[in-house]
Amino acid sequence: MTEFNSLQDFVDRHQRLFVLTGAGCSTNSGIPDYRDTHGQWKRQPPVTYQAFMGEAATRQRYWARSLIGWRPFGRAQPNAAHRALARLEARGSSELILTQNVDRLHQAAGSDKVIDLHGRLDLVRCMGCEHKITRNEFQDELSRLNAGWIDLEATDAPDGDADLDIQDFSTFAVPACRHCGGIVKPDVVFFGENVPRSSVETATEHLQQSDGMLIVGSSLMVYSGFRFVQMAARAGIPIAAVNLGRTRADDMLAFKLEEACETALEFLL
Repeated sequence: MTEFNSLQDFVDRHQRLFVLTGAGCSTNSGIPDYRDTHGQWKRQPPVTYQAFMGEAATRQRYWARSLIGWRPFGRAQPNAAHRALARLEARGSSELILTQNVDRLHQAAGSDKVIDLHGRLDLVRCMGCEHKITRNEFQDELSRLNAGWIDLEATDAPDGDADLDIQDFSTFAVPACRHCGGIVKPDVVFFGENVPRSSVETATEHLQQSDGMLIVGSSLMVYSGFRFVQMAARAGIPIAAVNLGRTRADDMLAFKLEEACETALEFLL
């Protein structure tokens, strides 16, 4: 991994960078990540799509924790890493940001060419009629139905979750879709759920137009993101990564920097 002298050297030598970002890009905004520097889970894996859709008790537990966790998550602001990548786009050197994050902080920082590979947590979707409302609207409804839960304290967890120290969630009321009475779910891709084909196809088209790939803050342990690194490697596109710890693609990289994302990218600001 010595083809380039520095991350700045890598970035300066590519004019159409395909940028893939992960949780490490948002940790400095106060959003915890899932994995340690070895790529292992720090905590229990997130709820699966199958459990959420199949078990009312799982939905009660998810939304109770989300009631508490959404408050800090919804207030999160872009950090220097998001602003640096927005600057990269503004100077015309970014083909696309493909983010595995669901926090919309790239858009808040000013990036326009973004695909939210795993969806967005600020929307809630009915799994029956597809009607969508904002997460803030749904938060109001959750709060109205569960007033006694609002002031409970919990430690922040990744992606708007919270470590709520309660065993019995059976009294938590989960509202159904206002239009059809169906199950409502965050408009994000859960584990065990497929990434929308349109997102994959559009991102692939952008990758084919790029001349370099930059991974920012991802261990790439989830295949939905790793597949694009495999595509880039097969196409002979040089790949650089910024990540604290190992990545699944370490043997494919032309350059790697183990540093906090906001520090590594500060030269763009």
